[in-house]
Amino acid sequence: MSGGKELVLETLKRAASQQAEVLKPAEQQLQLWETEPGFYSTLVEIFTEHSLEINVRWLAVLYFKNGVDRYWRKTAPKAIAEEEKTRIRGGLLHYLNEPVPQIATQLAVLIAKIARVDCPREWPELLPGLFEAVKSGDQLIQHRTLLTLHHVIKQLASKRLAADRRTFQDLTSQMFQFLLELWRSQTESFLGAPAMEVMMPSLERSHLALKILRKLLIHGFKKPHEVQNAQMFVESIFENVKLMLGFRKQHESIEQVKAISEKYLVLLTKVLLDMLENYPFSFLQFIKPSLEMTTTYVFTPAGDGLVFERLVVQCLNLIKAILLCPEYKPCKVIEDTKDPQTLEAYRIKEEFFTDTVLAGMCLKLISHYFLLTPDDLEIWDTDPEGFCMEIEGGESWKYSLRPCTETLFVSVFHEYRRALTPVLMNMVQESTKPVDALDYNGMLQKDAVYNAVGLAAFELFDDIDFDQWFTTALVNELKLKESNYRIIRRRVIWLIGQWSSVKFSPEHRPTLYEACIHLLNAEEDFVVRLSAAMTLKQSVDDFEFDPEQFMPYLPTIFGLLFNLLKEAHECDTKMQVLHVMSFMIEVVGVGIQPHAAPLAQYLPALWEESQDHNMLRCAILTTLVHMVTGLMRESEGLHEFLINIISVSTDVKNDCHVYLMEDGLLLWLTTLENTATPHAPLLDIFDNMLPLLELSTENLRLCLQIATAYTLLCPQQFLTKYGQQLVEVFRSILTDMKSDGVVLVMRSVEMMLRVSPADASTLIQPLLPFITREVAGGDQFPMVMSMYLSVLARLVLYAEPIFTWAVSQVDHTLHKAQPWREWCRKHHTDAV
Repeated sequence: MSGGKELVLETLKRAASQQAEVLKPAEQQLQLWETEPGFYSTLVEIFTEHSLEINVRWLAVLYFKNGVDRYWRKTAPKAIAEEEKTRIRGGLLHYLNEPVPQIATQLAVLIAKIARVDCPREWPELLPGLFEAVKSGDQLIQHRTLLTLHHVIKQLASKRLAADRRTFQDLTSQMFQFLLELWRSQTESFLGAPAMEVMMPSLERSHLALKILRKLLIHGFKKPHEVQNAQMFVESIFENVKLMLGFRKQHESIEQVKAISEKYLVLLTKVLLDMLENYPFSFLQFIKPSLEMTTTYVFTPAGDGLVFERLVVQCLNLIKAILLCPEYKPCKVIEDTKDPQTLEAYRIKEEFFTDTVLAGMCLKLISHYFLLTPDDLEIWDTDPEGFCMEIEGGESWKYSLRPCTETLFVSVFHEYRRALTPVLMNMVQESTKPVDALDYNGMLQKDAVYNAVGLAAFELFDDIDFDQWFTTALVNELKLKESNYRIIRRRVIWLIGQWSSVKFSPEHRPTLYEACIHLLNAEEDFVVRLSAAMTLKQSVDDFEFDPEQFMPYLPTIFGLLFNLLKEAHECDTKMQVLHVMSFMIEVVGVGIQPHAAPLAQYLPALWEESQDHNMLRCAILTTLVHMVTGLMRESEGLHEFLINIISVSTDVKNDCHVYLMEDGLLLWLTTLENTATPHAPLLDIFDNMLPLLELSTENLRLCLQIATAYTLLCPQQFLTKYGQQLVEVFRSILTDMKSDGVVLVMRSVEMMLRVSPADASTLIQPLLPFITREVAGGDQFPMVMSMYLSVLARLVLYAEPIFTWAVSQVDHTLHKAQPWREWCRKHHTDAV
């Protein structure tokens, strides 16, 4: 490129500036150079020159990495020339002595990106060069080489084509043993290191080698159990977990060593989890040692002081994965199972999970892991909405301890219900005793037991008389108002919600509604109030729900939920409460009319506040759909607000339309269906519809239903203003539309003809040559053909000259005038 290294270097320095007037022109210049020959070679020269400023070198390596993404492939527009790529590849492995960790990581990533495209065909010397560099006596070079090799292997392992996988398997067979020996030697080195300066580099190199071995094991073997080195590697995992736990304990005062040790231990368990997931039968011989290791450290005193939260989560997930692995589950009739490996896995599990082991796990889960911690209670006090979100958190069981323990408990209880039911029932009997308000631990234990009973509700259907428990004990516990009892009140109302759809008599529901009213009052704890709201939703969302039984409580409950909605600050909390209210509006229907006014007045303000929160806006749209349906014609008083948000939600010029479109269209249709008197603003928002029809057919059904609703509501005004444009859109999209879409469009066209025969006959003229041509061809599906013929039949009835014109247009193109004229003569009289 013209200007050379100095010019690029000066531009990079300006691009690293903190001043916008200096930075922006420099960035624009660098973007112009992205396709210039020699630019990337110059960047390599700059970021490999250690004497330059770090931020300039950092910027150079980032530009290079982004350029690899855009211009390295041969098929890329303005791709980097082959000569320049060859020159770059030839020099990159000479820079494995990078002293700055951040730049070294970026360098490793960009080498890996190039390797994904070029290795091994265009860059056969990459892996041999990395193997040679790993043997270097220079610790820095060895570390940087392992870092690069890790990223290269990660990229190559992600290639899924059959040829690429075979290549990766060949690569694995060549390098696995070498890396296994390197990992062992580095592990021995840091475990026996007398000084920190020796221990840390060896620990980091061992960690990198372990990352590489994990990828090779999972993606480099068809059947790992048939490869001796792979088996030896997995076997060594269990001993290394034990050694690393001791090592972490020994050096826990050194934060850096402790952090890497924890990552190392988590990585060891990930090896086991990955192998189980990808090669369950190769994992067969490791089922027992995995269960022994995890249960020992998680459920016995042997793990006290050694394990930490992330490792416990991994261990619990490993136990659950073994329990739920479909390959390890025989048929209901064991003798019908054909695969001997499945039977062997089942035998190992049954031998391990004795009643004693299961009882110990159950007791430990409930009495230890289910307990609310001081940190939990502090979050409850300082951030109640955050506490609720944390408890409810989606798939957080993969990463967070409490959800992880709960999902494991559910899985174990489901698999071994017979053995665990007596254990849990004994704990329930103990927990029914009154707990003193000052007995904090007693309350936490009761909370944990009630949590277990709620989680196992379906499994305990035949073992607990929940109606009796509700009336004799649980209702009374909801009335205990001491401050510490908030823990019990929250858990009891949650427990009732869990059982309401399992085993809860309809005659007790009024008592539940009254209890929820008390718990929703403003003086109650916020977390308890939110739990009561969610229980109400579950009780309403039940097959045995009786709207008439609920109606006397509706005004009070709806008002209290509205107050809770206003008091909530977080969008997630508002969404939860709004969802409860929306559901109630849906199930009570027109019964909501006397009580909807306050919510209808509040929603416009909430819509404005949620400008940056599209999911909350989706919840508002859903609520409005149900509200308009319930209010029926009274919803016309909300039209100003409704038209505004329909316009925003369905305008393709707004970025938010991606999230709001479907709910916005549904609200639009519902609004039209509940409108008796059309007006100009309601008609004008159809401007948004024409681009939508052209954009995609994803929401075609809703869009055409809206068009049909307008046709029925105000045919004269609608067809006069939008008829011609709508027909033109139909003409453009019909040509490449599937049969289902064609039927929908034809139904809309037919509705125009039915509602306004004279005007519509003229409007749809541009469509007629296409329709008559398709009928003449006669090769359409019956449903499509029937719709075409239905439209033509109405033309014969209402506008024979236009029909004749359409036929004549087709005559000229298909030279089939005689058949068409015969068809007309034969069928015209009958049609009329």
